Amino acid sequence: MNLALFDLDHTLIPLDSDHAWGEFTVSIGWRDAQAFSEANAAFYADYKAGTLDIRRYIRFATAALREHGLAAGQKAHERFMQQVISPSIGATARGLVQRHRDAGDTVVIVTATNEFVTAPIARAFGVDELIAVELEHDASGEPTGEIRGTPSFREGKIARVEQWLAARGLDWSRVQHSTFYSDSINDLPLLEKVHEPVATNPDARLSAIALERGWRTLNLFE
Repeated sequence: MNLALFDLDHTLIPLDSDHAWGEFTVSIGWRDAQAFSEANAAFYADYKAGTLDIRRYIRFATAALREHGLAAGQKAHERFMQQVISPSIGATARGLVQRHRDAGDTVVIVTATNEFVTAPIARAFGVDELIAVELEHDASGEPTGEIRGTPSFREGKIARVEQWLAARGLDWSRVQHSTFYSDSINDLPLLEKVHEPVATNPDARLSAIALERGWRTLNLFE
């Protein structure tokens, strides 16, 4: 198996889909603009610093969905895809994914954003395999705000990829070649794990590491 792994936010799309979804819920009156902006800015600062508490963040990020319910959330997400996400998917990123698919590689999106937000985005790229933060649901099927299993964040991305491989009777030794595209220093553990790390639209710290280690650097948004 040849494995092509892609981060999503600021890697395949030039925005943070979780933040964009939050802003969209503000625009439709589901959240207070000032309260959302202040809380989200604090979480984003923690993310950039590598200190984000992912479980606290997921409770925050799913608050509007939990308040309004999954059915209403799905309808709102359809509008979100049409108005925000689809216009942001560029031909260069789409073409990169397609080249891996044409080469016979198994393409997987591996993201720290939750599955509710990202599953439709993966489908828009034609990617069937998604590793995202899985949400816990109550007996009625509604999200609780908690995470199910290991979050696909930082070192957790390695654990989740290994679980994905194991479910197919595989492990890293059965992967002939692996590539991972990411913009973020938070993804350094998985970048160091694969055969070919690609710093994609990298943040400053990842760019410096890529230069030091001779990793390929790619910009999909120029």
